[in-house]
Amino acid sequence: MSENEVREPIQKRSIEKKEKIIQKGFELICKKGYYNTNTAEIAKFAGVSTGIIYNYFKDKHDILIEGVKKYASDIFYPMINVADEKFEKKDFEKVLRNMISNYIKNHKLSQSAHEELISMAHSDKEIEEFFHHHEMEVTKNITRILIRNGFSKENLTEKVHIALGLIDNLCHEIVYHKHKELDYKLMTDIVINTILKL
Repeated sequence: MSENEVREPIQKRSIEKKEKIIQKGFELICKKGYYNTNTAEIAKFAGVSTGIIYNYFKDKHDILIEGVKKYASDIFYPMINVADEKFEKKDFEKVLRNMISNYIKNHKLSQSAHEELISMAHSDKEIEEFFHHHEMEVTKNITRILIRNGFSKENLTEKVHIALGLIDNLCHEIVYHKHKELDYKLMTDIVINTILKL
């Protein structure tokens, strides 16, 4: 095996080891920051040797990318699981409230991960492209769910994308910005009413 050659594990134990490196490496990078973390620290945190890391990954950037792929849906778009069910149009407001509630709750649980990934998306082309693609996939998935539930197809993709942007901004305001002068219950109602009008 050459110095830069990485292998894909086949045996169950090796697969589990690689998964653990991704999980622990991603967790550590999100906690300490990408530029403040090195592969030796990731290895120690994952309970493996540094050599094992280089069996499966070229560098810490590979670990970050795999972590982003694995955890992006949980960190950024948990709301899709709430919407992926059959519901009556009249219940759409309740579905929206559940989506927003889950989105806020999940951002609070993974605040450091979210902050680090947003920062990386501005400086790392591969992460930026991943999130751009992922964002559009979520938009399309939610559009399909709404069509299945009887919503009009007319400009629906664009409307969903706008709605996701509103939800994302609301969530960031509540979790990160925390302006004491703003009434977040009222703000949530405004966002929901705006989406319902769309």
